[in-house]
Amino acid sequence: MKSLLVMAALAASLSSAPAKADDLKPVTVVRGLVNPWGLAFLPDGRMLVTEKPGRLRLAGADGRLSEPLAGLPPISASGQCGLLDVVVDPRFADNQRIFWTFAEPGAGGNSTAVARGRLVGDQLVDVQTIFSQRPKVSSSHHCGSRIVFDREGHLWVGLGDRFSRKDDAQTLDNHLGKIVRIDADGKPVPGNPFASRAGALPEIWSLGHRNIQGMAVHPATGELWASEHGPQGGDEINVAEAGRNYGWPVVTYGRNYGLGTRIGEEGPKPGIEMPLRHWVPTSIAPSGMVFLTSDRYPGWQGSLFIGALRAQALVRLTVDGRRITGEERLLTAMDGRIRDVRQGPDGWLYVVVDGADGRVVRVER
Repeated sequence: MKSLLVMAALAASLSSAPAKADDLKPVTVVRGLVNPWGLAFLPDGRMLVTEKPGRLRLAGADGRLSEPLAGLPPISASGQCGLLDVVVDPRFADNQRIFWTFAEPGAGGNSTAVARGRLVGDQLVDVQTIFSQRPKVSSSHHCGSRIVFDREGHLWVGLGDRFSRKDDAQTLDNHLGKIVRIDADGKPVPGNPFASRAGALPEIWSLGHRNIQGMAVHPATGELWASEHGPQGGDEINVAEAGRNYGWPVVTYGRNYGLGTRIGEEGPKPGIEMPLRHWVPTSIAPSGMVFLTSDRYPGWQGSLFIGALRAQALVRLTVDGRRITGEERLLTAMDGRIRDVRQGPDGWLYVVVDGADGRVVRVER
């Protein structure tokens, strides 16, 4: 009995001690995925996982994968494009709705689109595409894309510049290199910042983005935080505010691939928002992101956790208001690119490891 009490006391001491990188214990909970991209939790604890080649799967707490869910719209899967992010409606208990982003084929190439459907048991029904990025481009690059709900139940969608169309990120007559805000039917939200401007697409929330790869809503302020890829260096973390211009490709810390020459100016420049954090000269290739709200990792509450593809790590940023005050790289021995990170209903962080033998890993202590 005494030994059991000692063990319990040690366990309690560990759980309340400040979290440290060396304490982390990655536990694989789902295996057998091919290029997994997005992760979302259902109220019953099951996971929805997207695979970039075009498959949406359910995974149970035991890690067992379902067959791919039928009923997805046609998907253009090549290069950086395919089936991308997935989110669960905050009112899922009432409407059973989920939303996802994907590369939609069509005349002229493809573009990032948003679809929704109802998940009834393990069946996807009432599927419809509610938003399509304009224009379609013949490209397999920079499809983005993340999707998150704001506090009013509207959707923010992060979109890429499609690589070959970077200059369009600075104009308002297209969705390239933009964040858009739409309602659950895909319509522009009244009050969007450019809704009354002649020639501007009313869905646009912010502009001047290169390739949005992560988005998270700040749990205290409701602000939208976003990560995006730079080219050679110049990855960024921004707070994406209504009507603001984030510079690409006019203002950037990134350089042209191979040559290392400047693309634009480094700023600051009037009318351009400078990033809260950027990485030079080496990109980490940030991906999915989440603010930690649970007490599973004492001392880390409020930190921003970001997956990193090139760095193959989980990056923890300490945040004071809008100031990023520190950076720590975790899980550096994962042997894989971290594509997404989410906080599970149990309070643990879950990371999606990309690759031909992809997996979902729970980060325990």
